[in-house]
Amino acid sequence: MFSKKSLFILLLLVVGGGIFYAVQSSATRKIPTNRYERILVLVGEMLEEGHFSPKKIDDAFSKEVFQQFLKSLDPDKNYFLAADVEQFKKFETKIDDEIHGARLESFYAINEAYKKRVEEVAALYKELLQKPFDFNVDETYVDDYDKQVFPKTEAARKEVWRKKIKYEVLNRYVDALENQEKNKGKENFVVKTTAELEKEAREKVLKAYDKMFDRFRNRFKDDDRFSLLVNTIAGSMDPHTNYFPPVEKRSFDESMSGEFFGIGASLTEDENNNIKIATIVTGGPAYKSGVIQIGDIVLKVGQGIEEPQDLTGFEVPDAVRLIRGKKGTEVRLTIKKPDGSIKVVVMIREKINLDETFAKSAVITGSGNSKIGYIYLPEFYANFNDPNGARCAADVAREISKLKAESVSGIILDLRNNGGGSLMDVVQMVGLFIENGPIVQVKSRDEAPTVLRDRDNNVLWNGPLVVMVNEFSASASEIFAAAIQDYKRGLVVGSTTTYGKGTVQRSIDLERTSWTSNNPSELGSLKLSLQKFYRINGGSTQLKGVASDIVLPDQYEYLKLREKDEPAALPWDEIASTQYKAWSNGYSFTEIIERSNERIKQNKAYTSIKEYSNWLEKYNDKVFSLKLDKFRQEKQQLNNTIRAIDILTKLPAELNISNLNADLAAIGEDVQKKERNTAFLRVRKTDLNLGETINIMSDMILQYQLAMNRLSDKAQN
Repeated sequence: MFSKKSLFILLLLVVGGGIFYAVQSSATRKIPTNRYERILVLVGEMLEEGHFSPKKIDDAFSKEVFQQFLKSLDPDKNYFLAADVEQFKKFETKIDDEIHGARLESFYAINEAYKKRVEEVAALYKELLQKPFDFNVDETYVDDYDKQVFPKTEAARKEVWRKKIKYEVLNRYVDALENQEKNKGKENFVVKTTAELEKEAREKVLKAYDKMFDRFRNRFKDDDRFSLLVNTIAGSMDPHTNYFPPVEKRSFDESMSGEFFGIGASLTEDENNNIKIATIVTGGPAYKSGVIQIGDIVLKVGQGIEEPQDLTGFEVPDAVRLIRGKKGTEVRLTIKKPDGSIKVVVMIREKINLDETFAKSAVITGSGNSKIGYIYLPEFYANFNDPNGARCAADVAREISKLKAESVSGIILDLRNNGGGSLMDVVQMVGLFIENGPIVQVKSRDEAPTVLRDRDNNVLWNGPLVVMVNEFSASASEIFAAAIQDYKRGLVVGSTTTYGKGTVQRSIDLERTSWTSNNPSELGSLKLSLQKFYRINGGSTQLKGVASDIVLPDQYEYLKLREKDEPAALPWDEIASTQYKAWSNGYSFTEIIERSNERIKQNKAYTSIKEYSNWLEKYNDKVFSLKLDKFRQEKQQLNNTIRAIDILTKLPAELNISNLNADLAAIGEDVQKKERNTAFLRVRKTDLNLGETINIMSDMILQYQLAMNRLSDKAQN
């Protein structure tokens, strides 16, 4: 997929870096004097030489990195004083020079000031938590970086922290009040005074902040803050170019193998030090809960009925150790949803079987008793290390054959939440539904695009096809949906657009590019965006994603979670279209789309979801009342809205969905397989969007049958 020139650049980056950079540095650069400088220079050169569309590393770039690094270090503007930031401004246009070989000064200055301010605040929060808070005062807490300013004085900073801590205490105090009101009168439940509940809330916040500042002192060290700077530099090129320090790289590699018992979810840490759900293993406890989703913040972890552990200040490895445990034991996660709601999820630890990420199918009864095939594909997986390993294209082909044996009249392929994967499997998978032709164009920097084609004339499924997507369908999912749409082979149904990730990354170890062999493992690696995807019609999937032919109102639309919402995202563009022949269905999709749009318009659930989502968008302004009655009212309104949406997204009557005969035989009497299968069907039986997609497919089947009848009559005449 690489051009000769691109391969040459990569060889320089990956193999011949020592010679290449030695020549460069002797002519124009100073030799780095320490590991930080070496990493900075190497990352800078890789970005400039290898990135698909590198920004010029100049003063403007330096200012961007400077601002973002301060935001990453101090996301609430409550550590640094305005005078600190003013002092730092002398480095605002120096970071690009440091990337190009100048002595590293900016990081050391900012880092030392940060450590000093953290210690000052460490004493401050303890003082603020010694006395009760008055929740009758009508004031607000602003939790928005752009709406805040760095405090000019220590007194002003103390006031910022007072409101922040008061908000944290109020949150816990209200939880305690609601819990007491709910359980008052129950046997053995101890009723406490409001003063006692408020004191306990302060003690919980104190405990959480003690752990957070313990982390700052003992876990979040100079190396971690330097890695944050390098990642800020890398991420300023585009959101998917990332630096991995050595410890994180080793941890990632280790997680790819070995047996463990957990909930089937991986964790990540955001810029605000929150522990978030990064991925979910299909079939695992997190998946089966039906509640936990990617992006949820994990607030607490409890072992059975024990008091849950607050994760404030915890790093990902520490949180993982709490969540993992012995097989069959209970773990309780307190999670915060993107909309702000708090939920406690109880799960039993299981052995995490990655086989559950494979394609799975079912049969659904549509209108007129039509049989509709349903295939769920969680990711475009491929075992590159084993020639006999699982490949999603082969597995989907197998599911189609099984569905054909069940005499289905149409197939729905569900790519919701599918973040992508193997490009070659996408090409092969599209080929299951079309005759030979181009599938996607891949373009390297400054080179003509390469067209990847399906060269197999055979079509495994030539009947009606619908592809389900949402805002989390990304990368390979978007390539598949775009190809099906461009060929007019089927309809794309779901969110307004898919995610919009149209770039290709490769991970390159910095140690291979080092000009010295001393301690090469200390340098880490860079995941670099090297190429871009383009549809066969010439448009990129980058930024814009794939627009659905039929839009189903989505409760997450307002949260702005797509690629286009990333400030550093690469732009959309287009290249020349390839030559391809549209699929001939014998009928038009126009009437089918119009019928669905009318149903959606008349559907009260969809109408209400839109209204509630609009309310949530306005509510989500991150300005919170610190007055008890107002806070409780706002929280109650939020919880009521979330509950209403949860109800609306579930069908009042279950869909008629069942397993294929071949799958039932494979499940047999295996208890765990039965449980996972039951969870798989249960979620889909009440899926509002799947319900409308079945209506769409039923219309397609009718149109298809009419078209086939016309062709048959024409042939007979």
